[in-house]
Amino acid sequence: MTETAHLHPALAGAIDARGYKTLTPVQKAVTEPGLENNDLLVSAQTGSGKTVAFGLALAPTILGEDEFLPQADNPLVVAIAPTRELALQVKRELDWLFRPAKAKMATCVGGMDMRDERRALARGAHIVVGTPGRLCDHIKRGSLDMSDIRAIVLDEADEMLKMGFREELELILGSAPENHRSLMFSATVSKSIARLTQQYQSDAVRINTVSEAPQHVDITYRALSVNKNDQENAIVNVLQYYDAKNAIVFGDTRVAVNRMTQRFNNRGFSVVTLSGELSQKERSHAIQAMRDGRARVCVATDVAARGLDLPDLELVIHASIPKNREALLHRSGRTGRAGRKGVSVLIVPSNGRRRTERLLQNANITAEWDAPPSAADVIAKDNERLLGSLVLEDEVTEDERHIVTQLLKAGSAETIATLFLRNYRAGRAAPEELLGVAAYDPSNDGKRERKPRSRNDFENGVWFSLNLGRKQKAEPRWILPMLCKSGELKRREIGVIKISESRTFVEISPEGVDRFVEAIGPDGKIEKAITASRIDGVPDFTEAGNKPEYKPRDKSKYPSKKRDRKRSEHPKGKDGHGPKTRSGIETKQPGYKGKSLDKYDSKTAPTGDSVYDPHKLSKKEKAKLKAQNGGKIYPDDGAPKGKKPHKKKLAAAARRAEEKGKPKKPKGKKSGPKLKRKKRD
Repeated sequence: MTETAHLHPALAGAIDARGYKTLTPVQKAVTEPGLENNDLLVSAQTGSGKTVAFGLALAPTILGEDEFLPQADNPLVVAIAPTRELALQVKRELDWLFRPAKAKMATCVGGMDMRDERRALARGAHIVVGTPGRLCDHIKRGSLDMSDIRAIVLDEADEMLKMGFREELELILGSAPENHRSLMFSATVSKSIARLTQQYQSDAVRINTVSEAPQHVDITYRALSVNKNDQENAIVNVLQYYDAKNAIVFGDTRVAVNRMTQRFNNRGFSVVTLSGELSQKERSHAIQAMRDGRARVCVATDVAARGLDLPDLELVIHASIPKNREALLHRSGRTGRAGRKGVSVLIVPSNGRRRTERLLQNANITAEWDAPPSAADVIAKDNERLLGSLVLEDEVTEDERHIVTQLLKAGSAETIATLFLRNYRAGRAAPEELLGVAAYDPSNDGKRERKPRSRNDFENGVWFSLNLGRKQKAEPRWILPMLCKSGELKRREIGVIKISESRTFVEISPEGVDRFVEAIGPDGKIEKAITASRIDGVPDFTEAGNKPEYKPRDKSKYPSKKRDRKRSEHPKGKDGHGPKTRSGIETKQPGYKGKSLDKYDSKTAPTGDSVYDPHKLSKKEKAKLKAQNGGKIYPDDGAPKGKKPHKKKLAAAARRAEEKGKPKKPKGKKSGPKLKRKKRD
């Protein structure tokens, strides 16, 4: 392979042995001559071979001209990944890549036994792969020595910052020597990534391979419009239709994941679950079951499946519509990796079509809209696979020929073929019968022509007369639902409703007439004493009693509310005491939005027995009264008294007056002999 000629010899042999025919764009970019000692900031899409890319970029830094790595005292490289699954995947990829160079690997991820990790670090490791939190724990406890670090790799740096690992990343980068090499791989370069680059990278070379090719060219996208109650049934049919070697179904919550896992298990699928509630040991067993073929379907949440890499994953099903463009690309990126083909299927309920269409447009993805496979489609696909499998690649052996001869003697060819077909279908669950859904065509860009709704555009409408009118307080707001409920009509089948003094005329469309007549019966009874009778032609609204009346109701006879009447007579303020008008004096209490104060008339001043309380006036009101009365709040003939004090206040005032004449007790020690407490014997 000519493309590996410029690679390090140890790694070039591993690449050729792995079966690589060509390098991906990101792998070519990071191995360009002249970048051996530069810091790199790389943008590459999911499934583009990033792990192998930074492995190839690390070779000149840690190997140099040597063919093998020396004895490992302290780590030379630290690779950081956001999740445990991604960290373990990176470790597996680097393991086969650096195996010819005799590199020792160690992992430090959350959920694993920390004592085992310390022992692995103590034995020596050239490359350490871990998650940010666990790496920081080892650094703080002294079990991870960063003094000999030559390079640090941040895989999916944007995701680590989104997950809140900024402080951990700064601690790890700050613990390494100043002359170390830094490689950052990120799908997008946000402001936070740019700040991190400026702080911890020196003259970094920017490599962008995202725009060189469209997103996920090896993935076929299909959007299946289904009934809302048929979503899980549609997933069952999709799994049976494609019969993929490995498939993953994404749910939005743990509850949904657990429910689908139980449902698919009952349908005969070999299923494993990936969610945040599983321990690391359970997650590792689930992924290994998918790798060795013991399980074929994985039901997972977005976070739990981040970084998941299954080489034979052929089908991705979105049981719930992804929330944004990044979630859609990440989910779909689990398939179609490293040049393989894959299918991404979106299960779209009827009320989520527009949202899905906007999501696909935002992601610059063209999807094929279709209905989910029906039961007949699944059976036809099974038969096609069965006929395609009847191909002998090797010659028939003597033992096989002997048993075939015995089978042909025991029964006819038709009987043997029938038994074979039944045996083939016995291990497969029957497909689900789905409810029909109207086909969805997104070619109109979501713009539908809506006809203006009107109740006057009926053709050949039939009129009915109801035995109630304005006298019986008939109103369309309750006549319309009554006709829909008791007359078994739809709203669009009811036209004009005209109400006269004693009768109501209703127009009904021709398609609803027979149903309405059958519902009301020969007596024409709708509800209680309300009946309807059919009218030939259009009623004559000019006749007496048939003319619709649209007189507004006379509200002058309606009794006004007692509360409003009291408020108009005695408006109240915040304290509950309204302004009192006595002999031409009107005041305003604090909080009362009424008229302004009138001029105070000294001739008609309130008497002493007035109930008006002057203490309720505000400072502004008192100042206004002073200006009106020559510097006095009240006229010369005496100020009005307030409310009579409460008897308790009068008693308290009397006690205070009585105590004024008594001499006060001196402060300090109490007078009199001091009593001592006797001790008990």
